[in-house]
Amino acid sequence: MPNTAFENAADPKAYVITGPTSGIGRAAALALAKNGRLVLVGRDPQKLDNVRKAIERKGHDALPVVCDLSDIASVRHAAAQIIGLKLPLAGLVNNAGVLQMRATTTAAGWDTTFVTNHLGPFVLTEALIPYLPDGANIVFIASGVEDPERRPATAAGFRGGRFISVEASARGEWKPGGSRMQGADAYATSKQCILAAAMAFARETPRLHVNAVEPGFNPGTGLGRDANAFLRAIASALTLLAPFIKYWGTPQSAAAVITKALLNEAGETGVYFDEGGHPMLASARVRDTAFQDRVVAETRALLSKGNVPGYRKSPSSNT
Repeated sequence: MPNTAFENAADPKAYVITGPTSGIGRAAALALAKNGRLVLVGRDPQKLDNVRKAIERKGHDALPVVCDLSDIASVRHAAAQIIGLKLPLAGLVNNAGVLQMRATTTAAGWDTTFVTNHLGPFVLTEALIPYLPDGANIVFIASGVEDPERRPATAAGFRGGRFISVEASARGEWKPGGSRMQGADAYATSKQCILAAAMAFARETPRLHVNAVEPGFNPGTGLGRDANAFLRAIASALTLLAPFIKYWGTPQSAAAVITKALLNEAGETGVYFDEGGHPMLASARVRDTAFQDRVVAETRALLSKGNVPGYRKSPSSNT
């Protein structure tokens, strides 16, 4: 049931953010709450409620919507809940993501990383686009590790996106010759695909502003939540050094960039921002509009198959 206090809040704008319960997402939610009402979309009801309470203690409004982005039916159900609230939506932040140290599959047999980082946000975005007014903003949280030429990423052991096709990615299959790190190819490819989709959405729907943010390397966040305790402890300790290292960031610095991109006073679209809020280049592959269109077309084709529960083609689709 809709929250009456939420409906009657003074600020008429409402923003949707996924993955708001930890790390960058939590920091971004707390920052965004100063600018309007929030719809908090995440997997864990208790953690969502904790964030809601933290926002309300500061005098702002938030409403949790439970959603597992690795489950397409759950994403579709959450989108229907958000639409049913009939809020004056002003923006969407696709923040939720996962970097797995070992591959897992969903109940549908799909690679969990690829579904969570690409297919889920894609479905949520397409479902909400028809309900976003002209001039509304959509922000995707991307990652520079998708670019095989980006030195910080290659130094960390990534080898860029290893894209074969969307369907192959959903099966957990990547182009040979990739990273030796478990989970790296899945993460880089999923981020490459959602970044390409973001750029395609910007071209397809010029009445909206669609941009992406590379938040920098944020040690200690919940992104690698299935890493062992020792690695998590090291990452947490490194957080203290983040403000002093190029390409690194903190949840707070990333939240500032995300908030600026979502409010988007300049009305920019199709821009990829770095951890400092400056425009940056994606990989050569992502900059290719033919690749962007291919990713979108293949994603829609995969999701429209009968074995994908809860998916319906969006009215905004051009295919």
